[in-house]
Amino acid sequence: MVDWMADYLRDIRKYPVLPNVQPGALIDALPAHGPESGQPMDAIMADFEKLVLPGLTHWNHPRFHSYFSISASGPGILGEMLAATLNIQHMLWKASPASTELEQVTLGWLREWWGLDPRFFGIIHDTASTASMHAILAAREQAAPQARLSGEHPRLILYRSEHTHNSVDKGALTVGIGKENIRKIAADDEFRMIPQLLERAIRDDLAAGNKPFCVVATLGTTSSSSIDPLPAIGQIAEKYGLWLHVDAAYGGPAALLEEYRYILDGSSRADSIVVNPHKWLFTPVDLSILYTRRPEILRRALSLDETPAYLVTAQHDRALNFSEYALPLGRRFRSLKLWFILRYYGREGIARILREHIRMARMLAEEIGRDERFELAAPVPFSLVCFRYRGSDEENQKLFEQINATGKAFLSSTVLHGKFVLRFAIGNIATTEQDIRETWALIQGMVPAVQRSA
Repeated sequence: MVDWMADYLRDIRKYPVLPNVQPGALIDALPAHGPESGQPMDAIMADFEKLVLPGLTHWNHPRFHSYFSISASGPGILGEMLAATLNIQHMLWKASPASTELEQVTLGWLREWWGLDPRFFGIIHDTASTASMHAILAAREQAAPQARLSGEHPRLILYRSEHTHNSVDKGALTVGIGKENIRKIAADDEFRMIPQLLERAIRDDLAAGNKPFCVVATLGTTSSSSIDPLPAIGQIAEKYGLWLHVDAAYGGPAALLEEYRYILDGSSRADSIVVNPHKWLFTPVDLSILYTRRPEILRRALSLDETPAYLVTAQHDRALNFSEYALPLGRRFRSLKLWFILRYYGREGIARILREHIRMARMLAEEIGRDERFELAAPVPFSLVCFRYRGSDEENQKLFEQINATGKAFLSSTVLHGKFVLRFAIGNIATTEQDIRETWALIQGMVPAVQRSA
């Protein structure tokens, strides 16, 4: 199995990035009922290769440029294998002391590399959706602690950019903030939240008798990787007493680079920050980090009047129970794979890879600018390039579908300024300049067919 994994990573370019299958194909190919007797591993593996593998989208492919391109690096995969073998559940310090403390150490290294205030408490979640939900829960606890006891609270209002990820809205709904209490603040021409409109919305809500309680700023929005003006938003949040949550799930890792440290300017005012190492730190899915300067509020939001006897532990000032700061009781040993990665590459090695991804994105942007048939649709601050063919939305949609149908690359799409836009994300650890140039040549070569079909 380990040999198969190594061969897969070595030969991954032979697979189509996106499978050519119809919905229900695997359901129809597999037995409707489970086996009564056990089956040999070689038969299981044969069916995996014959039936399952052809229907997979290969997220670890160097030409996976959809969504936010990700990659599971070798050290991370090895760490994940060990974690599965150990099968640790460290809900309490005593349930597995070393895994609890390794999480603290690893997140402390990253906090230092990013230049964050050492008072930020870190905890690992599965995804940014879960992490942001916890941040909003803490914000609610700060603004209306009575909600935890009675379920009643004033009309709490959350603010976010029109380009904020929808996981923020889902998190707000989960903790009881109705859809009508989520304000979408307009963005400027570069898709960044406009602080003046944020402050105006807060004032309007205060005048209406509502209670503003949380604002979310994004460093690397999903549609365009835009960077909200964190210093200005932070000043407004502080002025009106709002919890400031920073979604740096994608863009956060870039702050490891000295030339990108500026994106965290104003983070000293943040109450919580989320970063996803499984997006741009070569970590196998899933691993998301929530940092907060107010862990006591998060802990209070999740506290119960009585602790079950099986969770009671002896008190010690260095024995941290992470389950007291999160909704799930069970906790996988996620920090092990991250520790392997940070140890193997080091800060300098990670920075070198990030810089190369950013360089290739800027190279692609320059190539797009040289072809008068195409245009950039957004600035390129990180490693995401948004562009479109200078034609109708229908032609761009056709181009998008034809690119992905080849199986040679996989792009995603969005809508910016009301127009259909192609997204070309670069973030896989194995992606090379040759991959980028050949994919761009593929896109260019499809224009005549798109024009003929128009």
